[in-house]
Amino acid sequence: MKVLLINGSPRKNGNTAAALREMEKVFAQEGVEVETVQVGDRAIRGCVACNGCAKEGKCVFDDAVNETAPKLAEADGMVVASPVYFASANATLIAFLDRLFYSASFDMTMKVGASVAVARRGGTSATFDELNKYFTISGMPVASSQYWNSVHGRTPGEAEQDAEGLQTMRTLARNMTFLMKSVALGKERYGLPEKELRVSTSFIR
Repeated sequence: MKVLLINGSPRKNGNTAAALREMEKVFAQEGVEVETVQVGDRAIRGCVACNGCAKEGKCVFDDAVNETAPKLAEADGMVVASPVYFASANATLIAFLDRLFYSASFDMTMKVGASVAVARRGGTSATFDELNKYFTISGMPVASSQYWNSVHGRTPGEAEQDAEGLQTMRTLARNMTFLMKSVALGKERYGLPEKELRVSTSFIR
């Protein structure tokens, strides 16, 4: 089993990293390999809707998106974690995810996804919902925990004082591991769900 962790914070050792480290402890106990990609401190531009990825099989902007795509292709699960900025995820992370999920040329069906939001106080639920949409449009089961996946803290180190938040992260990692193992067994026995030819409807026609 392998999980790809995406840290959307510009701070490598901030509160978002602390939340992910708590999950890493459980993954290590469960024998799950972990790789972390730091994107919050990268210069990542947004999608320009050129549709070049449809021809090239990858994004035309050759940056962290194309570096990460093969790692996601090999992973059984993905955790996307972000600090909360104005009741939303970090804009750099959103630009990264928009391009990654749109340009990826491989099927993400049944890779397990989980989102984590870290904030001083409010906005975690909105960010949690925002990040989960990338998984649910891609046929990815979403792992849940004992509470919405959030940890609270403002200055560095404060997240480590959020006992409930850290427990939520540990529970999330255990549930995610169970889901990934269950999916692997299901694929071995039943394969992936049958897919219909995609229907695309525009409302103005």
